[in-house]
Amino acid sequence: MLYGVLHNVVPPLAKVIWRPTVRGLENVPATGGVILASNHLSFADSMVIPVVAPRKVVFLAKSDYFTGTGIKGRAIRMWFEGLGMLPVDRDDPQAAIHSLDTALKVLADGEAFGIYPEGTRSRDGRLYRGRTGVAHLALTANVPVVPVGLRDTEKLQPVDANLPRLVKVTVEFGKPLDFSGRADGVPLGRARREVTDEIMTAIQALSGQETAGVYNDRAPDL
Repeated sequence: MLYGVLHNVVPPLAKVIWRPTVRGLENVPATGGVILASNHLSFADSMVIPVVAPRKVVFLAKSDYFTGTGIKGRAIRMWFEGLGMLPVDRDDPQAAIHSLDTALKVLADGEAFGIYPEGTRSRDGRLYRGRTGVAHLALTANVPVVPVGLRDTEKLQPVDANLPRLVKVTVEFGKPLDFSGRADGVPLGRARREVTDEIMTAIQALSGQETAGVYNDRAPDL
């Protein structure tokens, strides 16, 4: 209910204020489980994508955002819940496993799940090598992956900024990638690596970023 209320207010207002350029909405399946795999440039990315996407997109967010007290704490919690985000405890040693389990449940329920294969946001604007969690989800849930390319969101909310700025951003949704049967007769680790690399190639084609060729060395998260 809260999601429905905020989604009827926030996206139209945000589009009027920021006027984002959005391409490829027709590539996002209207129903059924689907993974939206995006490059990651800013904290604001998890708000930009749900604002412009044609359907609800579930992202994971730090549990700290859901446990605040007082008026401010409640407001932050309502905001994140209203955007369809789910809490994950980053301090839990089993957080990565729990995150994947949560994502699989979201997909099994026929919803769209948003993920950043790089693991965390890029600090230098380059596209880092993808971690194979995205392939694990795609192959296990047997759902399509829609690559997403974000441009200029790092200007919308730079690392040292507390509030978003008035910057025009671009969001492009690529054609769905179907990996059905890709793990048949292939070692699972190899299949996950190949699928992840294909997803990252599709993301790079949309984002236009220079590739780093290495993993982002900060702690991974979904």
